[in-house]
Amino acid sequence: MTADVVIKGGTVVDGTGAPGYRADVAITGSVIVEIGPDLSGHRVLDATGNVVSPGFIDIHSHYDAQVFWDPALTPSSYHGVTSVVAGNCGFSIAPVRPTDHEVLAMTLKNVEDMSPETLLAGVPWDEFETFPQYLDAVQRRGTVLNFGCYIGQTALSVYVQGDAAFERGPDAAELATMRSLVSEALQAGAIGFASSHSPTHNGEGGRPVPSRFTGLEELRELLAPLREQNRGVAALLPAGVIAADDVFALQREIGRPFTWTALLTSQRSPDLHVSVIEANDRARAEGVEVWPQVSGRPLVFQMNLREPFTLNTRAAFKELVDRPQEDRIAAYRDPAWRARASEQLAKGGFGVNWASTAIAESDHHPELIDRLVRDVARDRGVSELDAMLDIALDDDLDTRFRTALANDDEAGVAYLIPRDNVLLGLADSGAHVSQLCDACFSTDLLGKWVREKQVMTVERAVHKLSGEPAAVFGLTDRGVLEVGRQADVAVFDPDTVAPGPLHRIWDFPAHGERLTADAPVGMTHTLVNGTPIRIDGESDLDALASRPGTVLRG
Repeated sequence: MTADVVIKGGTVVDGTGAPGYRADVAITGSVIVEIGPDLSGHRVLDATGNVVSPGFIDIHSHYDAQVFWDPALTPSSYHGVTSVVAGNCGFSIAPVRPTDHEVLAMTLKNVEDMSPETLLAGVPWDEFETFPQYLDAVQRRGTVLNFGCYIGQTALSVYVQGDAAFERGPDAAELATMRSLVSEALQAGAIGFASSHSPTHNGEGGRPVPSRFTGLEELRELLAPLREQNRGVAALLPAGVIAADDVFALQREIGRPFTWTALLTSQRSPDLHVSVIEANDRARAEGVEVWPQVSGRPLVFQMNLREPFTLNTRAAFKELVDRPQEDRIAAYRDPAWRARASEQLAKGGFGVNWASTAIAESDHHPELIDRLVRDVARDRGVSELDAMLDIALDDDLDTRFRTALANDDEAGVAYLIPRDNVLLGLADSGAHVSQLCDACFSTDLLGKWVREKQVMTVERAVHKLSGEPAAVFGLTDRGVLEVGRQADVAVFDPDTVAPGPLHRIWDFPAHGERLTADAPVGMTHTLVNGTPIRIDGESDLDALASRPGTVLRG
């Protein structure tokens, strides 16, 4: 029988980690029907000189809203990604009451750099309130990529507690309601439950997001439905009251996979990631299934001082969150405020790294682009903060400053990314859209870490991008090229694959801006459930219109 589509002449790297081999891949409908030599099909996609692999899985995205106005989930779909998991860090957009749309939008503005104007204009808020209704809305409208989503604790807390969620944890009755809603969401197909205790996560009005008020006992209660239904993944950002040993103990009790964000390297603490890995490996040897997420890309933000996400943990900056721009400008001009902010920044910690902070974009000072703020400050005889503020004020706060906050120790990254017991994550696709774009993590891995640095084989990298996350998230019908599985396929040239450049565009609802990587190199074909959405490096508009993706219900 002639197949619908045959991918011909490539080297099959099947996602299991096994050695690649020359074969054709035949697809009928949405399913792989044969893998072998000399296959025939009504439509032939040439893969000569290319690797034919399972489509890649992005386990750490924030496409919860973007899926409605951009079902192709760009730029992820340009980089061989065929499945995503949204709702990370506890920031799903459901459940939500009609009175709280703006509260969630402002929370996402402060924690994930999403434009509230874009969110309010682009999300069909009138189509859902509960989490099951949200998944149904995504499925009804259709998606180009496969889409899974956690139920997030911040949305859940606001739904049950209202504004009190930003002031305290739930009482017993509220907690019981929240637990029942987690159970309902899992039954409807939530991929799991996500929460955050990160001190960088401050929401509407600069207040800590609701999950930061949740103690260990409350978290245990909210995770209990995963154990009871034996389904779903728990995604955490442990900090403060939730320590690493608590995560290990809690995973033993719940019995479902846990993952946490993120295990990053730092030149300032070059051995920290090793000690974390050693502790995690010891726990794994005792039967604990906790997966730290690691990344092959340095955590580089291009922030401006209009919305300085990376600095908002400092009190001087935190007090300006959601204040009018004129108030912010007045503070930045005030010598007393500057002195107070400088004192707080001098204590170090996350959010400031003067050794790597450079001017990335400036209308009034193009001569300073790519120069370190530290060097400009020295030339002007002022502090780094004074130099940054003066340049920003000249640009009406639109100056972009580029800084590597973490994951800047390449030897440490090379140690982490090929390992067992860790997942490739923290792409943050769909979040911080004006400040970073790591949705190209897959092509970066294959180009930089496989071809150039030879940190791992292509077979190992493909397994880390497909078969491994599919197994953790229970996606048993995809993630591996095998007869009978769904035909999510990425075809790439191993000799040229690369993420391409980043650039800024304004294509979101309400003229929202973002950084994107829309010109990868060496990504030849991408198929979702048997439909070729990209052919010879170009999008197939008819295929995109057919929206071949599905909601990945756990």
